[in-house]
Amino acid sequence: MQVYTSATISLSSHLAQPGRPAPLESGPLQPVMFFPASSEIYAQGEKAGAFYQVEFGAVRIYRLLADGRRQISAFHLAGETFGFEAGTTHHFFAEAINATGVRVFRVTGGADMSHQLLPLALKGLTRAQEHLLVLGRQNAIERVAAFLVDMVERQGGLRQVELPMSRVDIGDYLGLTIETVSRVFTRLKDKGVIRLLNLRSVEILKQDVLQTMGE
Repeated sequence: MQVYTSATISLSSHLAQPGRPAPLESGPLQPVMFFPASSEIYAQGEKAGAFYQVEFGAVRIYRLLADGRRQISAFHLAGETFGFEAGTTHHFFAEAINATGVRVFRVTGGADMSHQLLPLALKGLTRAQEHLLVLGRQNAIERVAAFLVDMVERQGGLRQVELPMSRVDIGDYLGLTIETVSRVFTRLKDKGVIRLLNLRSVEILKQDVLQTMGE
């Protein structure tokens, strides 16, 4: 795995972007660590003790099941924080989806960051609960629609949504096959709900319809 550390940079541009969470304020600004596409950030079973904020790019959190299948539990986009663990070791793998920059924040014994960490941890818990509700739906269209609505909200409500993850990733996140995911995207396109600009960009044409489908 190749990891590159950049010089400390300003977050003024980060703050100026609508729809993105504010960066953490924990003393000196942490440098950005660069992870190439598909490189591992941390592995299941490794010692925990830090949390991570995505500066650019995207991260997938997953676990390998006993039969070798992969279950993705979360995606994290620019400005979002991940890596919180209840114990001393990581229970999941974290991997860069594309070229990704991450700031690593290590919690020291004398630092009181509870006022910042608690809201972030609760937000992660809420998102995990919402993901379970999505997986509980029987209809594949409902799952994909709910996923797209979530991506819209996390990207500031923009009409054009970027999807850094592949169709395989989306399937592993929603409990669907890649064939089913592709069919649903095509069906949504044929219904005039979305426009497929390319494999990584979707234009939402009827957000109210999409919202109804995902409820």
